Amino acid sequence: MQTGAEAIHPGYGFLSEDSDFAEVCEAHGIVFIGPPAHVMQQLCDKAAARTLMAQAGLPVLPGSTGALVSAAEAGELARQVGYPVILKAVAGGGGRGMAVVRDPDDLRLAYRETQAHARAVFGDDRLYLERFVENARHIEVQVLCDTHGSAVHLGERDCSVQRRHQKLIEEAPASQLPADLRTAMWSAAVRGATAVGYVGAGTFEFVVTPDHEFYLMEINCRLQVEHPVTELVTGIDIVREQIGIAAGLPLSFRQDAVVTRGVAVECRVNAEDPDRDFAPAPGLLTDFTPPGGPFVRVDTHAYAGWLVGPDYDSLLAKTAVWAPDRPQALARMDRALSEFRVDGPGVRTTLGFLRRTLAHPLFQTARHTTGLVDRMSAEADDRIAEPSADGEETISAG
Repeated sequence: MQTGAEAIHPGYGFLSEDSDFAEVCEAHGIVFIGPPAHVMQQLCDKAAARTLMAQAGLPVLPGSTGALVSAAEAGELARQVGYPVILKAVAGGGGRGMAVVRDPDDLRLAYRETQAHARAVFGDDRLYLERFVENARHIEVQVLCDTHGSAVHLGERDCSVQRRHQKLIEEAPASQLPADLRTAMWSAAVRGATAVGYVGAGTFEFVVTPDHEFYLMEINCRLQVEHPVTELVTGIDIVREQIGIAAGLPLSFRQDAVVTRGVAVECRVNAEDPDRDFAPAPGLLTDFTPPGGPFVRVDTHAYAGWLVGPDYDSLLAKTAVWAPDRPQALARMDRALSEFRVDGPGVRTTLGFLRRTLAHPLFQTARHTTGLVDRMSAEADDRIAEPSADGEETISAG
């Protein structure tokens, strides 16, 4: 009100999925660039969203129909669903507030710890439970909906490379995905958005099983960190469309105009130490020189002289590239990461780890799943202690 702003774009953190904030904006005549508060309230409650989407005909994983009331209820439900299961915060997001449980004896402690984490981070300790799918792929569909009844999808992204359920590498389109599965997920996302009267940009996140079945995981009522890869392959400026929708304009294109060209890959360069389980590595940046060149996009807030603090997300930069095909895109990304210069006392980054991931045979052949990072860690442990010819362990440089 003091600045005279007519609208607020909340970005993709903090207030972007806060229905109370959206409601305050509406009450004061400020346009919130995002879905209406009542829609956000329904979908940001992950347990309630499961029920709504099931009613709309979207497949959801076996699990709770609402928030759990106790660890005992969670245990009984887990017994019915079958282990492994995953506990999730009802108000969670960004890969936080989750715990995979593989043994019934571990459920009660996991319930308490996840509940405490959810209370501390989200101010809401309610949890729900789903069956956990091993060796899955994480595929998400970008949608845009205006106030004139149009709802379109912008294709899908593969976000399977993760640590602690948080994404590290994303690409569009998803490679090695059967055509019928791809179109089924597109249709499901648009159907789900239409069913709740969605407005603005949103993302429907799905888990895909090794048997090519898909299930809805959650809906993000905001711009995604990885939106650049969709923009690069479609040529559509998602933020521009968000602003136009909020201004009451119809979408500037129809579904048949959405054409995917080439392949885009995004890597999140974080201030983390991969050798210490991705522990935060804050410090003062003495050098920050991002890569450049044709078809290379870097979104960042960092600069030489900036202090990387320990209190917020460790993301330093999003590096995205485009190329006519996947092999060229991976090669271009590897070159871009090799040119990235980040230095400072105490600062470690994921640059080297990202390059190793890009080079991994499973990733190169698009056979990777959400378990790739754990697999790479296990492979690294095997290399550290390898038996020598005389049977003694030797330490490799790794």
